[in-house]
Amino acid sequence: MDDEELSMSKDEDVSENSNGKDAVTSEGNLDVEPCVGMEFETEEAAKVFYDAYATQVGFIMRVDAFRRSVRDGKVVWRRLVCNKEGFRKTRAKGTENRKPRAITREGCKAMIVVKKDKSGKWVVTRFIKEHNHPLVGTPANGRRSMLLSQTPDEKDLKIRELTAELQRERKRSATYQEQLDTVLREMEQHSNHLSRNIDVIVQSVKEIESKRVALSNG
Repeated sequence: MDDEELSMSKDEDVSENSNGKDAVTSEGNLDVEPCVGMEFETEEAAKVFYDAYATQVGFIMRVDAFRRSVRDGKVVWRRLVCNKEGFRKTRAKGTENRKPRAITREGCKAMIVVKKDKSGKWVVTRFIKEHNHPLVGTPANGRRSMLLSQTPDEKDLKIRELTAELQRERKRSATYQEQLDTVLREMEQHSNHLSRNIDVIVQSVKEIESKRVALSNG
């Protein structure tokens, strides 16, 4: 690698569910299995394909290590793995009394590695198919939701966050409705006031006109 490997980083416990729209030859066919030499227009398209493949097969994709170009600092190499890749870090001292988390890392080796070539395309340079753990069934809709790509603790946190946000939105909506009702009442009161003033003016004009007519006839 001549102008690569400026840096290599690993995203710990990060799941991505990409929604890239880039065209890829086999992206629309979930029966296609990754293979060395497979090409994608962009890194995002590779993520989308492997994510869809993972869903079809029955595991969760995790975006893992990457390398950047020395020339411009852009990512030119990416590893996409099963979310059970690696092992959980040893718990620090003093935290033994905490509720144990479910085991989510089992040292699974399944992955693909994609590399950006000189033409700008992203090419699969490595593919490991085998998993060291049971695979789950494919969801009926063919796509998993964001919650399914999270741990139980993350799901609970997300549910609490969404519930709190819903409550805030309801309060905000109620406040807006109250303000709107107040404005409407004020508009109605103002309209009634104008109507009464107009009636008074009309009556005054009629009285003046009657007096004028009486003076003219006298």
